[in-house]
Amino acid sequence: MVMISIGGAIGTGLFLASGSTIHTAGPGGAVLSYLIIGVMIFFVMTSLGELASFMPTSGSYSTYATRFIDPALGFGLGWIAWYGSAITLPAELSAATLIMKFWFPHSPSLLWSGLFLVVIFLINYLSVKGYGEGEYWFSIIKVGTIIIFIVIGILMILGIMGGQAVGFKNFTIGDAPFHGGYLAIFSVFIVAAYSFQGTEIIGSSAGESENPKRDVPRAIRSIFWRILLFYVLAILVIGLLIPYTNKSLLSDNIMVSPFTLVFQKAGLAVAASVMNAVILTSVLSAGNSFLYAATRMLYALAETGQAPRFLTKVDRRGVPIWSLLITTFIGVFVFLASIFGDGTVYYWLVNASAISGFIIWVAIAVCHYRFRKAYIAKGYALDDLPYRARWFPLGPIYTIVVCVLVILGQGYQSFLGGKIDWAGMVATYLSIPLFFLIWFGYKFIKKTKVIPLEECELDPQE
Repeated sequence: MVMISIGGAIGTGLFLASGSTIHTAGPGGAVLSYLIIGVMIFFVMTSLGELASFMPTSGSYSTYATRFIDPALGFGLGWIAWYGSAITLPAELSAATLIMKFWFPHSPSLLWSGLFLVVIFLINYLSVKGYGEGEYWFSIIKVGTIIIFIVIGILMILGIMGGQAVGFKNFTIGDAPFHGGYLAIFSVFIVAAYSFQGTEIIGSSAGESENPKRDVPRAIRSIFWRILLFYVLAILVIGLLIPYTNKSLLSDNIMVSPFTLVFQKAGLAVAASVMNAVILTSVLSAGNSFLYAATRMLYALAETGQAPRFLTKVDRRGVPIWSLLITTFIGVFVFLASIFGDGTVYYWLVNASAISGFIIWVAIAVCHYRFRKAYIAKGYALDDLPYRARWFPLGPIYTIVVCVLVILGQGYQSFLGGKIDWAGMVATYLSIPLFFLIWFGYKFIKKTKVIPLEECELDPQE
């Protein structure tokens, strides 16, 4: 479970986007932004840990919202979460195809996208254990690379490897360590938030854990510190070794990834090929995780009567086969939209899914708040919880405030230059009206109401 969550969180946001964050806000601004978001992720994970250890279930966000707040909210949250994960799958397939062009520049794109889709589908189809095993090895590769990178980076900073010691010299050039003012730090803040998306997938895997009351708290306690350590230490190493003024930090090309630049500076000639392989595993890992999460969310919706009943069918290996097939089919359909025409439909679909992760984080915080209040209102003792989140209610409140700031700040670039980019605004915020339309449409049709605290279903069998 730890490796599943780490695998969902560590990806191109660290291996590629970390360079642009340092260039934009300076090394200090980048580290500060990731720390602020990291604290929020800690609270998201502890909130989810309390919920998932008490009531483990696949597609947890939807189930918790249905039980603790309003069935209409659970319906809207479930479908927007499924949509966000399902649409992200073809985006990862597109990224994997571009990565393969590094080695095989003249190969057909459909060959690689088709091959990777089959691999990801089979990993999810074979068994729940097969998914976990695949994600474990994907994550091992990423974690191993980051550890090696941090060790080599520290040796270079101290002058033990790669020439003269640089120390903190790059933290003092120009207006470092904080460059570009508050707006620059805020823009990096948003990028950092995207980089951590995927950690919440542990909520879906809790329902299929062997012993959730034991396993979830263990995983939650270790995930935050490992992810934060990897992110903050890696960015700190990059900021110390590469001046924020280096234009190469802005590139999305694997040849000038900040990790590649540091490895090459250390004298490792094969750095680009190695990092390309690592980023490929990151992309496949993300696709694997999002297909798993989307499948379980669709299954959970069907279980609560908010999706067709046949989607609850599982095969002898425990895999919700129809939910998996339909989610995969949607992924293929959306991917084809990126091949034919000019890709406009695909661009809008992917943008519409971008904010779904932040909606989920807000929902987890609100569900935790309502659960704790209902738990007390029903007379239960907090000491009986399998896992108890720290600093309640500060955690959920902090999460909601930070996520709302990130959501509102998504489209700030559309207002720059004195003219509003309406197309960019619509593309950026499309998922928000979509979410409210699903939520309130269901509420209007089904006439649902907010559940009083005393009537919240805390027993999984209620």
